[in-house]
Amino acid sequence: MLKLGEKIIIVGDSFEQNLPVGDYGYIIAYDRNNDSVFDYIIRVPKANRQFYVSARDIEREEKLLALEAERIEREALIDFALATRNEELFKRIMNGESTAFKDGGEDKEVMSRDEFIRQVNLKAWI
Repeated sequence: MLKLGEKIIIVGDSFEQNLPVGDYGYIIAYDRNNDSVFDYIIRVPKANRQFYVSARDIEREEKLLALEAERIEREALIDFALATRNEELFKRIMNGESTAFKDGGEDKEVMSRDEFIRQVNLKAWI
């Protein structure tokens, strides 16, 4: 649930009430009526009006900015991979895998035979 006074952006108009899609607004109240499909009452300064909206029609500004930053980063990595002809990086980005480098080998400590038997006996005793 979004907080009162939080800055939001209108991303949809599912009930066709002529919402200014793409404009920002602020949550000014919750609609507590159980019979209503609307979740929030928002204030849109540009339109100088209040609107009743459902939760799926609005999104937090921070979340949309983070998604846009991820999209721009992905596009920049694709451009870099194409410019440097780095086929491995390009395939990794296009397949949706993480761009962080993965450890090739795990640094597991090898147990001695006595330590292994002690661990097995301990678990069997429990």
